[in-house]
Amino acid sequence: MAEPPRMTSVPKKRAPRLAAGRARALGMPTRGTTNPNRLRRVDRWVLGTPWVSGAVRGAAEPVVIDLGYGATPVTTLEMAARLRPLHPQLRVVGLEIDPDRVARGKAVADPPALEFRRGGFELAGLAAGVRDFPGPALVRAFNVLRQYSEPEAWRHWEELCSRLAPDGLLVEGTCDEIGRRCCWVTLDRSGPLTFTLSCLPADLDKPSDLAERLPKTLIHRNVPGERVHALLAELDACWATAAPMAPFGPRIRWAHAVQLLADRGWPVLDRRRRWRLGELTVPWSTVAPER
Repeated sequence: MAEPPRMTSVPKKRAPRLAAGRARALGMPTRGTTNPNRLRRVDRWVLGTPWVSGAVRGAAEPVVIDLGYGATPVTTLEMAARLRPLHPQLRVVGLEIDPDRVARGKAVADPPALEFRRGGFELAGLAAGVRDFPGPALVRAFNVLRQYSEPEAWRHWEELCSRLAPDGLLVEGTCDEIGRRCCWVTLDRSGPLTFTLSCLPADLDKPSDLAERLPKTLIHRNVPGERVHALLAELDACWATAAPMAPFGPRIRWAHAVQLLADRGWPVLDRRRRWRLGELTVPWSTVAPER
């Protein structure tokens, strides 16, 4: 798949960088809820989406950050194992603000391939330009921004994007406790590029059930007149039309519903192979809020 077109960007004003050696952990601790395999869907999407996995494969310094991994380091350990094939020198760094959580991570760390640090939105010395470091190739931040207001979430997007490597990506989103319902946005330094829905179709009555897991920048926009509401409503309609496919299983019905969505002119970016996994990716402009 070709690299997606550039979409509406976050505001151009950049957050000030913290001087090397003076950085402090920025942000608030999350609830810490985590479970094994909770983030398998986003990791699978990173591996299977060429323009995303390419950000790691082609990185001169392939550092991947798991921001706000929670009470245990299990999702960071899983991420390291899953993304290992992307680069022989891959370094995965788990960041948490809570010192006790960092200590649990360090107890199972395998440096330099896998390490844990105390840090937040400043990225613990791994931001672009700190000690001539180019910045991380990929930052995964899940269930981190839910506790912030919408304006704060936009600001933290801007801060994190400014700290990426020149070709780096931020994948920011939300999922349920066992990873069956997920939504995320993928951004680069210019701002948001794509929006992805990922689910276990058997867990849904209708696609708009995923609205409860929309990222903070979108969750309050799921109202008539907003683009994300229109997308979910249209996908619900396609799901209803695809009801005759239900005997073949929920995954087949989901794939058929997404095909109907594309046939109705919606700019679906992925292909049937990914639809059968319960995924749908569209350009950010398809859901960008009416700000």
